[in-house]
Amino acid sequence: MSELQVNDRLLAWSADELGVEGRVLDVVRAPATVLSSQGGSVDPTAPETVQLAADLVATMRVSPGCVGLAAPQVGVGVRVFCVDVSEHPKTRGHHGTFVLCNAEVVESSRNEKAREGCMSVPDFTGDVKRATRLVVRGQLPGTGEEVTLNAEAFEARALQHEIDHCDGLLFIDRAAGAHAIHARKTYL
Repeated sequence: MSELQVNDRLLAWSADELGVEGRVLDVVRAPATVLSSQGGSVDPTAPETVQLAADLVATMRVSPGCVGLAAPQVGVGVRVFCVDVSEHPKTRGHHGTFVLCNAEVVESSRNEKAREGCMSVPDFTGDVKRATRLVVRGQLPGTGEEVTLNAEAFEARALQHEIDHCDGLLFIDRAAGAHAIHARKTYL
């Protein structure tokens, strides 16, 4: 895997580029069918995709402790998500706030187990093994510009968690078994 570098285009990205006001949407909870269904690809330049991107960012920003949110979590079965781990204490390197459409993992390495939670599964956390270094490719909403980013540690985990949502998977699907699922002790 190449040396970790920050993608300057992603680091400079802002929801203001979308040119629409984001709306705060309701987050759906398991066992909602949309959370276990494969999300469809989107046209990143379509007005409904741009609006969805703005809505995801707006919803993430008003949700305490939230570091990412995928379209299926707001009831829309498509491959769009936002991430912002910049304020989380576990973060090392990051790309700030960004939205990706049709994202895929193109390279990963160094698996590590860590605890995860999710707004769509609010009563539990789980121990999930994920890659700690990752290369992801996706498209920016609005322009459709293809971007590739290297992520590590907590940002890599957040990206994998959101891509899983787009694939119809929850963190509890990735946990090693019932012993790796825990009742949430702290609610944000």
